[in-house]
Amino acid sequence: MTSEPMRRALALARRARGRTAPNPMVGAVIVKDGQVIGEGYHHRAGGPHAEVLALRQAGEAARGATLYVTLAPCNHHGRTPPCTDAILAAGIAKVVAAMPDPNPVAGGGLERLQAAGVEVEVGDGAAEAEALNRPFLTWARHHRPLITLKVAASVDGRVATRTGRSKYLTGPEALAYTHRLRREHDAILVGSGTLLADDPLLTDRGPGRRRDPVRVILDGRGRTPPGARVFRAPSPSPILVFTTAAPGIEWERAVFAAGGEVIRVEADAAGHPRLEAVLEELADRHLQSVLVEGGPTIHAAFLQARLADRWVGFIAPLWLGGPVAAPVWGVDTLEEAPRITFDAVRRLGSDVVLEGEIRFPAAGPAPAEVAAGRRKEGV
Repeated sequence: MTSEPMRRALALARRARGRTAPNPMVGAVIVKDGQVIGEGYHHRAGGPHAEVLALRQAGEAARGATLYVTLAPCNHHGRTPPCTDAILAAGIAKVVAAMPDPNPVAGGGLERLQAAGVEVEVGDGAAEAEALNRPFLTWARHHRPLITLKVAASVDGRVATRTGRSKYLTGPEALAYTHRLRREHDAILVGSGTLLADDPLLTDRGPGRRRDPVRVILDGRGRTPPGARVFRAPSPSPILVFTTAAPGIEWERAVFAAGGEVIRVEADAAGHPRLEAVLEELADRHLQSVLVEGGPTIHAAFLQARLADRWVGFIAPLWLGGPVAAPVWGVDTLEEAPRITFDAVRRLGSDVVLEGEIRFPAAGPAPAEVAAGRRKEGV
């Protein structure tokens, strides 16, 4: 059960979707004698935190009031002072937090408040708060970004015509939603195959305020051409090209000269950049969510490595037919198959979009455990 003040705090937090990274989205509401006297939300990293904005609005009336906040108040000096200082100075009597802060750097706020005599309650709206900040929580708990696989296909499951044409299978409404997804993710990732086939810009070109994600290209064979459009796009967003030692220094220099940052990582058994190493590097850069827009090969790699969290599928009202693509990975039994728990199905113009959580079978370690285990082994 979620209280009404916490519902309001969650709604406030959602206003900043896609703008707070590497910080979480946080909303706060202050209630006294049954009335809301202050509210606020964290607008962007480096800006005032939700609790501070709510306290400013409440003013002197905050003394003796109850603060509802979607994440436990921080207790460290970063770009802003600790929220616990402001809460104690304002004389707040009770703090209701939806969930504790898993970040060990920022944590300890609830304990400090309790030690100072503030009543603390945790758990109001916990499920909604978890869902709100899945990217931040995945990064804080497992040191990897949240991975969303995005695909556009015909009703018979084809992602391209028999001649290889794949651009804009879906309509303008689906394209607009794709740009919204890009805006809400910290990075967008493709393989060199998609880069060669579609020559994409990998930018947010949706309406309103734009936010280009970091552009990530996986290329273990040095196929990314320095003249690709992604290097010419008018965007300040970095371009990270992950490769192995195989392509050689001349290609790396050409990509660097075009505007890309070349990052060498170890290769997997197939000679591609090892995904665990790629995700660890992205996490080190505080990138908390990645939209994977590549084709079946790169999607299969993430699924095989059990490193995928969400799936967004756009289904176009087309029957493309043609030969079936060679399988890149598959399962032998239904019990081995990853499953999707759908949480959203809607029409977008003439297309349908389905979204859901990817669930892997119980046998074998979970995605986060794979990454964590290999880090511990020093692979």
